Amino acid sequence: MWKVRGPIPQTTQIALGVAAWALVIAIWFALTHSKVLPAFSLPDPLGVVQAFAKLWTEYDLLGNVFMSWWRIAQAFIWSGLVAIPLGLLMGAFPPVYHFVNPVVAPMRSMPITAFLPAFMALFGMDEGMKVGFLVFGMLFYLLAVVVEEVNKVDEALLETAYTLGAKMPQTLWLMFRASFPGVFGSFRILYDIGWTYVILAEMVNARKGVGYMIEAARKVLDFERVYAGIIAIGVAAFLFRWLLTVAEVKLFPWRQPAGVNAAAAAATAGKGASVRG
Repeated sequence: MWKVRGPIPQTTQIALGVAAWALVIAIWFALTHSKVLPAFSLPDPLGVVQAFAKLWTEYDLLGNVFMSWWRIAQAFIWSGLVAIPLGLLMGAFPPVYHFVNPVVAPMRSMPITAFLPAFMALFGMDEGMKVGFLVFGMLFYLLAVVVEEVNKVDEALLETAYTLGAKMPQTLWLMFRASFPGVFGSFRILYDIGWTYVILAEMVNARKGVGYMIEAARKVLDFERVYAGIIAIGVAAFLFRWLLTVAEVKLFPWRQPAGVNAAAAAATAGKGASVRG
């Protein structure tokens, strides 16, 4: 198990994950019962569990999670519609890259939270502001990934396409198909970025969403409900991230690490040998 990049059985992976969370919860219990921290700074875990049940029954937890997810999904789609074709053109044509990059490159280094008042002034405080704010936070990350993946396309692949008589639209389509698996892999991080910023956006004039739910609990100093809302975010984000991971494995199996593929091949060979035996 301690071999560098050695494969680990799935049962061991699950056991390690459970042990890690058990340690976190044990430390949480110890901190709350030792009175080291102020009473309001860290609520009791059992109280958070009760608050989570209250969120489910009294505060429409599923509806709030779905509203946050829907805002992220809209921003996700708009970011892809802009970043993927623009990034493809930037990666394919140097003049486009050197025209666009001086504008977009500084945006990746600027704190998006500083732009929230500007978005409120431009779009008001309704849904347009929230989705636009999320698009702004996700677009520049995705654009950089698309450009990088397009630049990774093997020149030999393009030379082969030219030899076979490919025209410019066909070459661009080839570059898109060759780079898209890497772009798809970045969707998980893009989704995490969306969850990071949607909470901030929903604290401004929202009537629905996990961020609104947490801010409403904070205003009445119900920190057990605040922590329950944070846990709800973690669970919702993890589940959809897991779905994206499964989709990536099914769509692009050749992108899995060599160790994973070797372990899978070994398991398949072992099953075949046992059947023949």
